[in-house]
Amino acid sequence: MAQVRETTTAAVTRYGLLLLISIYCIMPFLWLLVAALDPNAGLFLKIPDSVSFNSFFRVFFEEDGMLWLTNSLIVCGGATVLVLVLAGFGGYALSRTRAWWKRPFLYGIILIRVIPPTALIVPLYKIMLTCNQAIAGVVRPIAGPEYYRQVMRIFGFIDGYFGLILLLATMQLPLALWIMKTFFDTVSREYEEAAIMDGATFNQRLRRVLVPLAMPGLAAAGLFAFIAAWGDFLFPLTFISSPELRMLPIGIYSAFLRANQIDYGLLAAIAVIYTAPAIIAFALARRFLVQTFGGGLKG
Repeated sequence: MAQVRETTTAAVTRYGLLLLISIYCIMPFLWLLVAALDPNAGLFLKIPDSVSFNSFFRVFFEEDGMLWLTNSLIVCGGATVLVLVLAGFGGYALSRTRAWWKRPFLYGIILIRVIPPTALIVPLYKIMLTCNQAIAGVVRPIAGPEYYRQVMRIFGFIDGYFGLILLLATMQLPLALWIMKTFFDTVSREYEEAAIMDGATFNQRLRRVLVPLAMPGLAAAGLFAFIAAWGDFLFPLTFISSPELRMLPIGIYSAFLRANQIDYGLLAAIAVIYTAPAIIAFALARRFLVQTFGGGLKG
């Protein structure tokens, strides 16, 4: 009886502690949602007298909310796709090769995640500016002065989609490579050998064997890459200056600075919109994430 009572007390203590931590973590999100729906939102959390969606309408119809959201989805989605392609092929190659340089290479690329991004801004900006000038020299005679700026918004390294996508993908690629390499280590080579015995080409093995088996690892790597890119503020602030390319983090920042009195309702509405895609991405990848870290990375 004493043992049962002790077990019950320990369980109540654990669940009580988890409940307190959960409440502490959910309070900022609760404040965002309540403030976004409160027409008289303030700094402190309070039950609103009435519920209004006016702040959300203002984001899309009075502000450039749709443009900010579209730019964020293009950049972060493009970076995630690029990371998945490179990490998928790279992780497979690193898993299957036995070269002496594999381990030093893996430890070397993870240093990118160790170095603070702030310390890389100056050299990165110099490199990106040099690449942007090279691209401009190619685009200017082809596109002409009337279409030059439109083309550079897509392919430019500075103040362009391509440069920011490449930069965000580069920062997230090391972790994705580690995840995919470790995941492919757990995939038996017998599946590929059986496909080879059946006469399957590499493209057929890739499409029918490797990609289905690697889906949990790809989902985990893609989720981490997307959330990290989605939450990045420093690189969009540094490498984007055109209002047409402004992303949601910069939209929140500009809305915070534009007036003497802070509009908490508008800021909360933008923040809720900003948070929603990350939550949706996690919900879609959650099953694969559990498979990856529950069994895919054993050994």
